[in-house]
Amino acid sequence: MQSVRLIQFSDLHLFGEPSARLRGVACLPALQAAVADAQRRSHRADGVLLTGDLVQDDPEGYRWVRQVFGASRVPVLCLAGNHDLPDHMRAALRGGPFKVGGHTEFGRWLVVMLDSWVANDAAGRVGAEQLNYLREVLRTHRSHHVLVCLHHHPISIRSQWLDQVGLYDADELMTIVREHSNVRGVLWGHVHQSLDSFIHGVRFMATPATCAQFVPGSVDFAIDNRPPGYRVLELMPDGSIATEVCWLESYAHSNELGTGHLATARVASWQKA
Repeated sequence: MQSVRLIQFSDLHLFGEPSARLRGVACLPALQAAVADAQRRSHRADGVLLTGDLVQDDPEGYRWVRQVFGASRVPVLCLAGNHDLPDHMRAALRGGPFKVGGHTEFGRWLVVMLDSWVANDAAGRVGAEQLNYLREVLRTHRSHHVLVCLHHHPISIRSQWLDQVGLYDADELMTIVREHSNVRGVLWGHVHQSLDSFIHGVRFMATPATCAQFVPGSVDFAIDNRPPGYRVLELMPDGSIATEVCWLESYAHSNELGTGHLATARVASWQKA
């Protein structure tokens, strides 16, 4: 039995204008550079994860999500972040290869996409309905290894300002995770930095943005000088997870990618592993 390979991109922050910048980074070209790098490193994948803030409060940005990932031959699983517009997202990403929310089986693995979006709030909440849904999914898929994905962080990342905009109902989510031994990993975005730790045998992972990053451990808002990044996950048949954060070390914020000249490229067409 082979492993399941997933590629995660988070916090794209796309605008309708293809050369628009956020914190000095042209978001669409940076995303395209990240996806192109992922394809160079990994020609085969079973799925793509887009874990929120696909756009920067601009519904026109979703057309670029479809442009970049619409050619994917594997599922592209999406969820909303605080800068997303969920109704627009569902409308723009209706139909394959996209799937917004819900759970998806990959062999012995189950990936659950939870929506933590809260209107007019930078923090998040999974909510009672989805918490009940998660309990039921975990109960009815006891023979599966489960990866739970959301946008907001459910644990402290020791950054004072970011921990104020985490998950309101983190305790409730963590209780469910502790009560179900088939949860192997919890994965999110939002924090624009990398984190990888184990709590009670479960792997907790934060993934950097495909645009600008935040300084880890900062008391106040601060932009890091790290380049765009993404995560590759190898979900093993025994329930273990091998994973790597890939940084675009050669990427410079002031380089020619800032012109948006890659804006028409369709670069996501992974073959199934």
